[in-house]
Amino acid sequence: MTPLVFFAVLTAAMLHAVWNALVKGGADKRLNMAGVVIGHLPLAVPMLAFVPAPDPASYPYLIAGIALHFGYQMFLLGSYNVGDLTQVYPIARGVAPLLVAAVSLVFLGVDLSSMEVLAVVTIAAGILSIALVRGADGLRNGRATAMALTTGCFIASYSLVDGLGARVAGTALGYYAWLGIANAVIFTGFMAATTPQVLRDLPTKGLKVFLVGGSASFAAYSLVMWAFTQSPIALVTALRETSIIFALLIGVLMMGERLSLGKVASTMITLLGVILLRVTRS
Repeated sequence: MTPLVFFAVLTAAMLHAVWNALVKGGADKRLNMAGVVIGHLPLAVPMLAFVPAPDPASYPYLIAGIALHFGYQMFLLGSYNVGDLTQVYPIARGVAPLLVAAVSLVFLGVDLSSMEVLAVVTIAAGILSIALVRGADGLRNGRATAMALTTGCFIASYSLVDGLGARVAGTALGYYAWLGIANAVIFTGFMAATTPQVLRDLPTKGLKVFLVGGSASFAAYSLVMWAFTQSPIALVTALRETSIIFALLIGVLMMGERLSLGKVASTMITLLGVILLRVTRS
């Protein structure tokens, strides 16, 4: 992984934590999620004029990716309704790199060095250990855990599908612009059918999340999509999930969530994995 890819994915991780915190921090999480997803449109639509269209061979990946992103958003929203940021986020993001790495090694024939595998496992262990700290604090929530695990499976699935699809498409940004627009349209239709008040509130109560969260989300995954075409998907996915460090800081500093010695230790484990990944050259 080159320095440019490494720092691009770290930037994406920071932006990813920002929009997740906006969704979790607001009183109306459906409105916030709608703001983020529909908020892709102001960047995705103009991007069509500057990037090539994806190769038709990537259309099956594109369709699957749209479905997986929608499922992810539904389960993430459900997770945040029953659990807090520092429980749901680590579980959902922690299992994803392990699943992606396993599928990459076993089914896709991706060649990862022993040090790269160690880096991925260390990052995932650090992330998941934060959720274990929450359990040790007496804040166990079985329903939130189940929802978060399912969310993690969706993350792993769309990461693999999008990574492969972007390579086949021949344009990471063109592929994601199409995906982002389609996802926003489908999510808008879902909100109109189930909670039309959300769409009415979006230009007023949801404007901040629409502008800030939507832009952060689209920019974050655009960087990740590009990185998928430059480095192994498993390594990009693992590094992206270091967004947990940023999420932890946001949760503690801005949302009043408690910082403990266990969380500090978990963060250090995650950072160790990042260091291992950085010093390992693909």
